[in-house]
Amino acid sequence: MTSAFFVILAILIFGLLVGIHELGHFTVAKLFGVRVQEFALGMGPAIWKKQGRETLYALRAVPFGGYCLMGEDEASDDPRAFPNQAAWKRALILFAGAFMNFLMGLLIVLILYSGAYGFRSTEIVDFMPGCPYESDEGLHKGDRIWKVDGKRIYMQFDVDDFLAQGDGVYDLVVLRDGKKVTLKDFTMVPLEYEGYSRKMYGLYYGYDLASPGVIVRNAWDTCMEFGRWIFMGLSEMIHGRVSMEDVSGPVGIVDIMAETGETAETTGDAFYNIFYLTAFIAVNLSIMNLLPLPALDGGRIFLLLVTWLIESVTRRKLNPKYEAYIHAAGMVLLLGLMAVIMFHDILRLFTK
Repeated sequence: MTSAFFVILAILIFGLLVGIHELGHFTVAKLFGVRVQEFALGMGPAIWKKQGRETLYALRAVPFGGYCLMGEDEASDDPRAFPNQAAWKRALILFAGAFMNFLMGLLIVLILYSGAYGFRSTEIVDFMPGCPYESDEGLHKGDRIWKVDGKRIYMQFDVDDFLAQGDGVYDLVVLRDGKKVTLKDFTMVPLEYEGYSRKMYGLYYGYDLASPGVIVRNAWDTCMEFGRWIFMGLSEMIHGRVSMEDVSGPVGIVDIMAETGETAETTGDAFYNIFYLTAFIAVNLSIMNLLPLPALDGGRIFLLLVTWLIESVTRRKLNPKYEAYIHAAGMVLLLGLMAVIMFHDILRLFTK
C-alpha cells in the first residue's frame, strides 16, 4: 500500500480519537440533561453543519481537534447550563472524555488479542541447569513474578527490565499457590550458562493459553503498561532527560503512524502495528487530558474541586469568569506549546 494511504488512514484515526473523546463529554452531558450548544469534529471553518433541536452538529476543515461546547465558562440563568449543574455532574462530564479514550484503547487491544493462541506469562516453569535461585527460601517452579522492588509486573519483559535497573538485591513478590509471597533482599544477578553467549537469570517462563478471561487480563495489563510508559516519559521530561526533539504533536503522530504502516513486512502486520499504536495513543490522550493543568479536562476538574471547597466554606457562588480567565491563559500557553511542537514535527519531515 502507498504512503499516501497510510497518511490518510493515520489522519482518520487521529480524528476518530478526538471524536471519541468529545463524544464522551457529549453523551454524559446529554444523559444529565445539560444543554450542549455545539458538537464539532475538527477545527476551523465548517464544511458541514446541521442544526439539531438545540445542538449544532458540525464537521470542520482541520481534522486535528474538536469540541463539545456547553458554555463551561459563562454565567447563565439557564438551569440546564453546565455551570449550574452539581459539581459531581460537571466532574463526570469532564472525566467522560478521558474515559472514552481509555475505553477505546482497551477495546482495540482486546480486538487485536482476540485471535491470539496464547500469551507469554511470568510463571516460572523451569530453571536452567546450575541456576542458584531455585531453593526452599527462593524461587519455586510455578511461581509467577508479581512485583520487583514494588513495581508491578504487567508483561514478561518487565521482569528483566526492572531487574536490570537494580543493584542485584531486590524485594520480589511472587504468586505461589494463589497467595502472594515476599522474598526480601533476594539476590539476583545475570550469570553465564552453558550454550549461551550472554549472561541471563536462568529462568524459563511459560505461556497462558488464550481464553476470554486471559485475553481480557492481558489487554488490561497492556493498557496499564501503556500508562506506565507515559508516566515514565513525563518523569523523563520533568527531569530534563527528554528534549522537545523527542516530543510529537498531531503532525508527528500522523507521520509515525504512517511510517509504522509503510515499514511493516505485510499488510496484516501494518494494520496490526498501526492499531496497536492507536491503542497506545488513546491511553496517552486519556492520561494527558487528566493532568491538572489549565485548559485540560484534568485542570477543569481540579479547579472544580477547588471552587467547590471555596463555595462550601464561604457559602457564596463564585463567578465562572474567574475560572474562565485561568483556562484562557492555560489555553494560550497550550496553543503556543502545540505551535512549537508542530514546528519541530514539520522540520523533522523535511530533514529526515
